[in-house]
Amino acid sequence: MKQKTVFFFFLCGTESPKWNGKCPSCGAWNTMNEAASFISGVKNPHIGTAFAMTSEPPKSLKDISIVKDERISTGLKEFDRVLGGGIVAGSLILIGGDPGIGKSTLLLQICEHLGKTKKVLYVSGEESQSQIKIRADRLNVKTENLRLYTETNMALIQECIANENPDILIVDSVQTMFNPEISPAPGSSTQIRDTAATLMRIAKEKSIATFVVGHVTKEGSIAGPKILEHIVDTVLYFEGDQHRAFRIIRAIKNRFGSTNEIGVFEMDSNGLTEITDPSQAMLSGRPIGEPGSCIICTMEGTRPILTEIQALTSQSSFGNARRMSKGIDISRVLIMLAVMEKRIGLHISSYDVYVNVVGGIKMTEPAVDMGIFLSIASSFKNKAIANDIVAIGEVGLAGELRSCSYLETRIAEAEKLGFKRVLIPNCNTDKLKRFKKIEISTYKNIRDVINDIL
Repeated sequence: MKQKTVFFFFLCGTESPKWNGKCPSCGAWNTMNEAASFISGVKNPHIGTAFAMTSEPPKSLKDISIVKDERISTGLKEFDRVLGGGIVAGSLILIGGDPGIGKSTLLLQICEHLGKTKKVLYVSGEESQSQIKIRADRLNVKTENLRLYTETNMALIQECIANENPDILIVDSVQTMFNPEISPAPGSSTQIRDTAATLMRIAKEKSIATFVVGHVTKEGSIAGPKILEHIVDTVLYFEGDQHRAFRIIRAIKNRFGSTNEIGVFEMDSNGLTEITDPSQAMLSGRPIGEPGSCIICTMEGTRPILTEIQALTSQSSFGNARRMSKGIDISRVLIMLAVMEKRIGLHISSYDVYVNVVGGIKMTEPAVDMGIFLSIASSFKNKAIANDIVAIGEVGLAGELRSCSYLETRIAEAEKLGFKRVLIPNCNTDKLKRFKKIEISTYKNIRDVINDIL
């Protein structure tokens, strides 16, 4: 069997027969890795394994029978919600997040419930069996259907899977696994791609629901080639701050459910605890009557969540004023400051501005614009916003207010938590149902809101 050298671009997975500084596919520079390729009649052990499943002849669409979608509950309703109702047999689920955020804790925690009816195999390449046992005792995981296996060699892991024949497989983590027939070291793009493709083939052929833990880069994306996220069925990101109790699981990709769905947890000494009412938890301890605080309502998947945006403005001591934000894209904050300066006449260019979303949630939708605007203006004018007001709406570059989706759902959530007034754009208000316990105030532009509220 002859061997030759091939090259892979680890960002996109493109293969090349010779070295290249720039990837012809994605245009990235210096992203090439070297690997060994076998060119005899024996199939290459790592090229095309993603499609090496059992072959079936083509069928007409009407002749294909659909297996009933039976979901397996994890025992955590918040986690089931993110997965789309539970675990689908044969699915491949990738979980990424910062070190120490709680990925391994969550997976070991759900083993207690899964072990009541299913056989679980936990493969770890990062911890010994005694270390996992210590954490399992702390989390009160005592099921007898959980088998621990510490190995990084994929050939031995495949043999173990064949012998154990589990219903649920957990691999922690994909970056530690390696194929001994491939020359690059564990953690390289070639090894990660081969491991992911092998696990996908096993999951589909044997109908084993598989969880894979993935490390993240300093930018926050899953380490390794992007093809890793394309191969799997579901991609979950663990968000949160190690110095805060809240943890959020967000679905970025889900072939069996809604994307951008989130589950909210709280980390304590006994592991992760579900937060069934995130809005109430996010608003606990908020200051009353303090300038720079505004309550907004954001939609995370199908769930409305009320949380607090805080802003602080202070006269800059340097030539260039500082702008910092946490939980909101800084470019969005800069747009609001430009509209404030140009359309409202609030001269804030010489002030430092700091914006923070309380609770660690990352806001991406434009419906939080009014809350950002009001919190900054409140701090700048040193006037507090009434504590029973919720702001919902997108702010355009002309200062106009634009409508957002799920208005009724957002207003209903605010009413449920006892808020007395909600500020919204006057677009599509004729379609809103009547609310008895909350006042709805509509505005055409942000200037009217500032004049009314502050």
